Amino acid sequence: MQLRKVTAASAAVLALALTATACGSDNKDGGSDSSGGGKKINIGIKIDQPGIGLKTPDGKYTGFDVDVATYVAKELGYDAKDIVFKETKSADRETAIERGDVKFIAASYSINDERLQKVDFAGPYLLAHQDILVRADDDSIKSPADLNNKKLCSVTGSTSAKNVKDKLAPKAQLQTYGGYSECLTGLENKVIDALTTDDSILAGYASQQNFQGKFKLAGFQMTNENYGIGLKKGDADLKKKINDALTKMVSDGSWDKAVKANFGPANYKNEPAPKIGNIVK
Repeated sequence: MQLRKVTAASAAVLALALTATACGSDNKDGGSDSSGGGKKINIGIKIDQPGIGLKTPDGKYTGFDVDVATYVAKELGYDAKDIVFKETKSADRETAIERGDVKFIAASYSINDERLQKVDFAGPYLLAHQDILVRADDDSIKSPADLNNKKLCSVTGSTSAKNVKDKLAPKAQLQTYGGYSECLTGLENKVIDALTTDDSILAGYASQQNFQGKFKLAGFQMTNENYGIGLKKGDADLKKKINDALTKMVSDGSWDKAVKANFGPANYKNEPAPKIGNIVK
């Protein structure tokens, strides 16, 4: 009889433990509930792109994508303290969404047909273009063709520099570095002549306090990059909620404010906020 009492008590304790574990798991699952209610939400961002998504030494997150993600999360019912930002490198974005590691991703994530096979996108929320960054006092590069015989830098594995060499300036001398900061140092020291990637990313780097006034964007607009918010394929309800949030961010002036705050020091001539679903080819 005593044994049955202990067993029953143990079963009760076990049941309570399982219930508590289930509740705890649900609370920390950033992808299970888009309605907020005090639960955490995991959001994928870049953490090494000034002006876009940057984790500062004191553990804070800044950048245009961070501002967009925070605004959207608020509209979904999450306070800033409920947001868990997770680094999502370019090669890992689709996998992070498919596995449910994050609820959505805002990380200079261009919408294209290949990615649409695996994930859905809300937006776009920014129309960027491939461009080049040069020294502020350099007026020798007036068109992409002027990059011929110039030292052009981009990061290892990037397709931006290859795009220029293959299509616009076949005699450009490609220099690939480990990161954009290294390219900027080379540009500042006149080791290279130009740096290429999306204009929004270039503007973010040029807006850093230690670089302000030293560089300028050429404004070539060599490609169209429609930045969207990536989410799990087939989640139509979440997609609509995010699109509604982005529409509100534009209409209430928060979008313009975020652009000015993150890109303003580089005199970035951004495109107007794109209309939801308007993919510019």
